Amino acid sequence: QVQVEESGGGLVQPGGSLRLSCAASGKISTINLMAWYRQVPGLQRELVAQITSQNNTDYDNAVKGRFTISRDNAENSVYLQMNNLKPEDTALYYCLVAGSGNGRDFLYWGQGTQVTVSS
Repeated sequence: QVQVEESGGGLVQPGGSLRLSCAASGKISTINLMAWYRQVPGLQRELVAQITSQNNTDYDNAVKGRFTISRDNAENSVYLQMNNLKPEDTALYYCLVAGSGNGRDFLYWGQGTQVTVSS
């Protein structure tokens, strides 16, 4: 079993910054992919950014140049630095962790952390 816990959400004014953190723990041998998704009520969950074990990154066009994803392999953690936040970034942000442990592959989601951008 793997536990995934996010933190760092909150209320921020437009143009402000937030840093989300996500830590995975439990029976983990390798984490291949870590990612951040976000979801607005009534809409599908969408990919914000992802990072591989080789530190290859990919971003949604809406956040390129404003958000930066990074990871700490020793801590099984992933971070999302969000700058120049806009009201349309308001959403519930979820962390995704995919890897292997205890002899099998896994994919787990965190419980979500709310980001609200409003004046």
